[in-house]
Amino acid sequence: MGVLHLSSLFLLSLLRPGLSHVVDMFQKNCEMFFLNGKTPNIPRILKRYTPICQFYHNAYRFATLYDTTNRIPVFSAYKFTGDAGTGNNIDETWKIEPQLEDDNASKSMADESQGVRYRRQATNQDYINANGVNRGHLFPSMHAYDVEAKESTYTLTNIVPQVVSFNGKSWNDMETNVKNIMTQSCNGNNNIKAYVVTGAVPSDNPVEKLNNRVNIPSSMWTAYCCENPPNQWHSGAHWGENKKKGKNGTTVPLSVAELNNKLTEIYKRGKVQVFPKETKCL
Repeated sequence: MGVLHLSSLFLLSLLRPGLSHVVDMFQKNCEMFFLNGKTPNIPRILKRYTPICQFYHNAYRFATLYDTTNRIPVFSAYKFTGDAGTGNNIDETWKIEPQLEDDNASKSMADESQGVRYRRQATNQDYINANGVNRGHLFPSMHAYDVEAKESTYTLTNIVPQVVSFNGKSWNDMETNVKNIMTQSCNGNNNIKAYVVTGAVPSDNPVEKLNNRVNIPSSMWTAYCCENPPNQWHSGAHWGENKKKGKNGTTVPLSVAELNNKLTEIYKRGKVQVFPKETKCL
């Protein structure tokens, strides 16, 4: 059904009319979260995929492409600018996205309303008594700059069901290592700046659902890239099977090119390009 390159006309042709506001917000306010202002090219974009410009405490924080059928994000994209060292006193209350249910609702993430049935996104109720999985961030709190940015990552539209041992060990270790690498290697003129895209591949197994509603991804991926002047590029990627340790539940390093190829094999229609072709994110 085409390739994801978020021109407004293309997305408007794919998404139901009621979501046009979300598309517009993605275009106008989320370019800052993508390298050169360009979103990933990913084939087979479906009507159930909804772009969200994540808004929290009067600011846009990151971008998410959300699958309203599987009720998990396809990817979240953000700009890494370091860590202000404000890791304490974070409000980790889980939030939802009102505009997924009603285009006229608030554009800001919000707490769940008691007694409301959310049809197009995961809720806290889905994760109660979850067996062997917990909430896995795509945009991790540790990669956000300050308190409000960290709190914004605690929205269920940025979360997938992740195997507990995988989330807490292999994937977490990778997030820490990548943070350290970006802090050191993406610091041109004492200005830390890197672009990150992290995604999830949904399981094809209909049994792999949390609360019979939320797809449990088969695997997860992430890639980062930065340019330090003059024309010095640094990039990397990782892939992990969403399984218990010992059953391929480990995270392996890749080049961005290798990740592009791996995702191309999965989507099977057209070439996946996480970062723009004109860059040297290899």
